[in-house]
Amino acid sequence: MTGSTVAKRYALALFQLANEHQLLDQMEEELRAVKEVVTNNSDLKSVLKSPKLSIEKKKEILKDAFASVNTFVLNTLMILIERHREDHISDVADHFISLANDKKGIADAKVYTVRPLTEAEKEALSVSFAAKVGKKSLRIDNIVDTNLLGGIKLRIGNRIFDGSLRGKLERLERQLLG
Repeated sequence: MTGSTVAKRYALALFQLANEHQLLDQMEEELRAVKEVVTNNSDLKSVLKSPKLSIEKKKEILKDAFASVNTFVLNTLMILIERHREDHISDVADHFISLANDKKGIADAKVYTVRPLTEAEKEALSVSFAAKVGKKSLRIDNIVDTNLLGGIKLRIGNRIFDGSLRGKLERLERQLLG
């Protein structure tokens, strides 16, 4: 079974529990935090991957690190550790977030700009592009990219909307050469 399939199964089970107990928003927020810690903390990564530590010790470390999370989230982490699937934790979080977003009609979007966007600009982008991808709204992650020259570049899932000056110049160059 591939890692993606494994992560999807755990995420779906957790999502169903969250739905049944009306904990969707709370568990999504907690899983975002868990993913960030697991992804960005190299010490925790190496501890979880270490074959020298027992499963019980790894579980103890995770219980201490994530003591404040919901018991469903914590139990899922414990099961992943027990079954030697600690490397799937961030994938499970990603799939859960994706399921939660689909239920709420939200899409995650990365917006590349030359300067930080204001809240009003984020809202305007959300309103105008959400309908294009069949969602109610967008959760915008603004990334400042000084290489753009001007304009914006928006990535929603595997779709890219390029309204950047650099993109327009590249399209013009291809048109002139082709």
